[in-house]
Amino acid sequence: MKNPTSVTFWLLSIIAADAQVPPGQTAFPIPKIPFAPKHYVCYRAAAPINIDGKLNEVSWKKAAWTDSFTDIQGDAKPPPRYRTRVKMLWDDQYLYIGAELQEPNLWATLRQRDSVIFHDNDFEVFIDPNGSTQPYYETEINALGTVWDLLLRLPYRDADHVAVNAWNIRGLKVGVGLHGTLNDPTDVDGGWTVEAAFPWAVLGECAARGAPPKEGAQWRINFSRVEWHLIVRNSGYVQERNPSTGSILPEDNWVWSPQGLIDMHYPEMWGFVQFSDQAVGEGNDAFIWHPVEDAKWALREVYYAERRYYLKHHEFSASLPALGMKASSPAGYIWPPKVYATPNLFEASLASQDGHTTVHIRQDGLTWVSKKK
Repeated sequence: MKNPTSVTFWLLSIIAADAQVPPGQTAFPIPKIPFAPKHYVCYRAAAPINIDGKLNEVSWKKAAWTDSFTDIQGDAKPPPRYRTRVKMLWDDQYLYIGAELQEPNLWATLRQRDSVIFHDNDFEVFIDPNGSTQPYYETEINALGTVWDLLLRLPYRDADHVAVNAWNIRGLKVGVGLHGTLNDPTDVDGGWTVEAAFPWAVLGECAARGAPPKEGAQWRINFSRVEWHLIVRNSGYVQERNPSTGSILPEDNWVWSPQGLIDMHYPEMWGFVQFSDQAVGEGNDAFIWHPVEDAKWALREVYYAERRYYLKHHEFSASLPALGMKASSPAGYIWPPKVYATPNLFEASLASQDGHTTVHIRQDGLTWVSKKK
């Protein structure tokens, strides 16, 4: 990506376009868990971080772990077999991610950058700088340290051909630490660690308020771990198959903030990361929940209803009863929302009770906030 200015203009022009239902889509899944994203306060690193996969700097030792990962669908599924957890730090140049993955069978095969890394066991990072569900970044890393990074202009559910696979995070640093022997089934391994530095210079290209973030700013971030069922064959690991069908057994998907369905590309379900100017270990900032997020979620439910209505009737509707919407009363906002619709477009909005803020959503899932001056 040699010209960030032209890329930003290109992204904005695409995002402003009408997003139709992808061809062949006959159902529109929605999360089956309550809206309750995880949250984390990310502090400044007290000194430079050496990206070697060891997580042994003093700043890392002072940083808190996230909750252990859960199944992507939430508590409806059994807890993961192996623990996964993450730490985060930042400074003026980078967002730092440190992950610890318990793993008795270290296995990785893909060495070519931008391979489909989740065909191996992997660790994945998803970043939505604006909390609007578009655009966002995805990065996948395996135990060899091979990277697949891509830019998504909007989630797959909202249009075809949304991923920019040729896009690379210039200056990304990745380190992997192995606690055991890779691809050797004769022993029991301890696991692996991932350390990554994401340059703000690149993350800021799609951040409406720029990067690095200001004190108290919140970004939407999530992490995923793909774990395949392995067996030993010919002195190596292979993915286990269903003996009845011959198909490879489905992978496990373990995440920080559960999605409520098997799909990481529902950014509205990702966690909140709040940035603090304090150096790690020098104090504790409380995470602040902003009521505008409840208003966004209320409109997200309108969006889900509109998308399901479209699949059945081949048009959107301005009628909440026709959409089957139930009453919702996000604190500080006036319900019901205003909904405007044409056969192929809709916009819904919620105004705050004080008249200063209006939250919007449209047919491609984009959310935004407008304020009176």
